[in-house]
Amino acid sequence: MSLKFSVLASGSTGNAIYVETNKQRLLIDAGLSGKKIEQCFKQIGLCPSKLDGILVSHEHSDHIKGVGILARRYKLPVYANQKTWEAMAAGVGAIPLEQKFHFKTGEAKAFGDLDVESFGVSHDAADPMFFSFHHEGRQLTILTDTGYVSDHMMGITKGSDALIFESNHDMDMLRMGKYPWTVKRRILGDEGHVSNVDAGIALADIVRDSRADIYLAHLSLDNNMKDLARMTVQQTLEENNIEVGRQVKLYDTDPVIPTPLKVV
Repeated sequence: MSLKFSVLASGSTGNAIYVETNKQRLLIDAGLSGKKIEQCFKQIGLCPSKLDGILVSHEHSDHIKGVGILARRYKLPVYANQKTWEAMAAGVGAIPLEQKFHFKTGEAKAFGDLDVESFGVSHDAADPMFFSFHHEGRQLTILTDTGYVSDHMMGITKGSDALIFESNHDMDMLRMGKYPWTVKRRILGDEGHVSNVDAGIALADIVRDSRADIYLAHLSLDNNMKDLARMTVQQTLEENNIEVGRQVKLYDTDPVIPTPLKVV
């Protein structure tokens, strides 16, 4: 199988995911500086000059910080929906018109031998969306930056062989932490971020009748820990009769260390 990916960086400080087939190489979000993203690529033995394009999920800075510099430096096409283009204009700077493309929420596009389906999520951005990738009968889905997982999101995500899935915060750490109440309320709201427990509950439904590799993503730097996220999700899955280690495998992601290039 030739569908592969690496979570180059994931967390509240920046997000970027690389997806490739034999014929296509795409970057999903670029929420770090151009220099840091280049370093991440170097760590997995690749170079952004080989990319065929950048897909943008939404306009928050931890997803677009390096979009403009990479697009200009390597002359890459950038794909986003109309509202995201409008909202991120100042954040990405000038991008030549011939490099700007529209990818509507709910649309499916073919990128060579890779089919990409976009779907809406519930987040406090202009028109946030994420992506499910299909190639030769294999499916990879990215689902982060949502306050809850709707039935529609679950329907798209079910059947995925690999998932990059939000497990943003531990509820107790967030409630007792240093954030002002306005920020805590945003994170806990329907347009915020999914907690460890809610990630486990949603994943139990998604993978109930299938096998999958699950990468826990977008962990808060202040309100979560890798071991805690993994333990909580595992416990919730096992309470729902999902066998971790056999039926599903759980993997960590990191703000600065890419995951090894993985075949889906």
